[in-house]
Amino acid sequence: MRFDWMFSPVEWLDGRLEAWATGAPLAVALIAALLLGLRHASDPDHLMAIATLQGTGGAPARGAARLGAWWGVGHATTMVAIGVPLIALDGRLPAPVQAWAERLVGVLIVALALRAAARWWRGRAARADDPVIAARGADFADAGTRAPAGEGIAADRRPAAGVAPPAGPPSRTPLAAFAIGVLHGLAGTGAIVLLVLAALPSTATAYLALLVFAPMSVVSMAACSAAWGWLGGRVSRSRLVGDVFAVAASSFAVAFGVWYVAAV
Repeated sequence: MRFDWMFSPVEWLDGRLEAWATGAPLAVALIAALLLGLRHASDPDHLMAIATLQGTGGAPARGAARLGAWWGVGHATTMVAIGVPLIALDGRLPAPVQAWAERLVGVLIVALALRAAARWWRGRAARADDPVIAARGADFADAGTRAPAGEGIAADRRPAAGVAPPAGPPSRTPLAAFAIGVLHGLAGTGAIVLLVLAALPSTATAYLALLVFAPMSVVSMAACSAAWGWLGGRVSRSRLVGDVFAVAASSFAVAFGVWYVAAV
């Protein structure tokens, strides 16, 4: 299975923005950088990373947006740290560094997808074994808390004895999101953006464009992350649809990650 088709639309749009900004006045170049930052989160490898980091069970919009923002901050940190000297020296990221960063991105996507699938499976097993959880269609075992009172279930009912909640530390931490964002800043699409900015008519314009691009990429990733959390929450309202969604999303992410590593 190949995933080149996922990159074609964003590469086309980036090419149009680059052509628009090249040789343009400062205001036009900064608008192009702003649009490029807002679009940057839609890169397929970025979307896969944030989806697998969150998992498929859904999350409150505010928490999901915060996770995406931390991812974006990590990405922007790398872009600025590398972009400043690259623009000054009119250079580019060494090919071996970029290649290994892309391979690591693919491996991380596969690992996070498998972890998300494992957490889904443990939650599914807990729901099946606990009558309270099964009756509610909610995963109290994952939360490790009492069922809410006043909803037709006794408030003092806990998950049945012997049913362990999904083990392990939380997979959705700001530090993990930040670290994955840092790595993505080294990978292919991030390096391409730096080349686009470096092609602007003056060094000062390129620096200003980078400072516009970086925060806009944080905003766009927070928005994409919130949207994914909302989607996961909606589909998880139906156990069957939620299970199909979890299996399909994890399988797709694993296939994408394997292809991403092999395509480098």
